[in-house]
Amino acid sequence: MKRFKATVTIDRPLGYLDSYGTTYPVNYGFVEGIIAGDGEAQDVYVLLETEKLASFIGEIIAVVVRKDDVEDKWVAAPTGTILSKEEIAKQIAFIEQYFDSDLILLK
Repeated sequence: MKRFKATVTIDRPLGYLDSYGTTYPVNYGFVEGIIAGDGEAQDVYVLLETEKLASFIGEIIAVVVRKDDVEDKWVAAPTGTILSKEEIAKQIAFIEQYFDSDLILLK
């Protein structure tokens, strides 16, 4: 699968504290109009942004395929970003550590 541009609405900005006590070390949001397996908008981790964002336009660079959940997650970064699976996994481990998943890099 090829990389593609996406506009992400951020609903959990960098530093967000969720009801489980998890602090988000990255911006996290969704792509409006794309419905994921849970019937809600497609969720996206936004990497390499050091400020709290309200929205982000960038490139989807990877897909997290969850084997034990109904939805997959997308990974976005600034256009042209090259990250290894290990680099991405480290940045999203704060949530993905609780799931059995594969990470697919997009070309």
